[in-house]
Amino acid sequence: MDLKVTTLAGKDAGKLTLSDEIFGLDPREDILQRVVRWQLAKKQQGTHKAKGRAEVSRTGAKMYKQKGTGRARHHSARAPQFRGGGKAHGPVARDHSHDLPKKVRALGLKYALSAKAKSSSLIVVDDLSVKDAKTKALISSFAALGLSNALMIGGAELDQNFKRAASNIPNIDVLPIQGINVHDILRRGTLVLSKAAVEALQERFK
Repeated sequence: MDLKVTTLAGKDAGKLTLSDEIFGLDPREDILQRVVRWQLAKKQQGTHKAKGRAEVSRTGAKMYKQKGTGRARHHSARAPQFRGGGKAHGPVARDHSHDLPKKVRALGLKYALSAKAKSSSLIVVDDLSVKDAKTKALISSFAALGLSNALMIGGAELDQNFKRAASNIPNIDVLPIQGINVHDILRRGTLVLSKAAVEALQERFK
């Protein structure tokens, strides 16, 4: 498929042929869901922890005698039903990540790219670079392109001026090609790829 290439200023910069094996597939929601779930599970710290009855700092002595008080039979004040007692079945520190085959991950990325291309939410620019790190000028450029919620993917090395200027704009993410991922593609309305990013993707999935 052919896609028009534009500049950040909104001028025409020719056409680029995109591989149908990467940008022309019919997306499967189940594959996309599996990849996003795998990504979010890996991001979880898993450091949440509540103290159980064996860990709280409280006496373990029997509260009162077993019989003759007319009250319920209790043993330790560390029991969960008492204020200051341990948590019953509370969260414990653990690793939330799980495995996902590399082929499924790669397929998920292709489906995410194809979904953006199919919904006309894919823009290819010749280069993601600016002379000065001026946020105001970049906002004007984005407004001309109709970008208010977008993920920008550059080449292996990002232009530092562009990265600094874009970092102050809400709902705009900028990543190098190495950081492209399904979750970030789907969470933003528009995907903006530089020509270098497209070439790197087509080389990667050759």
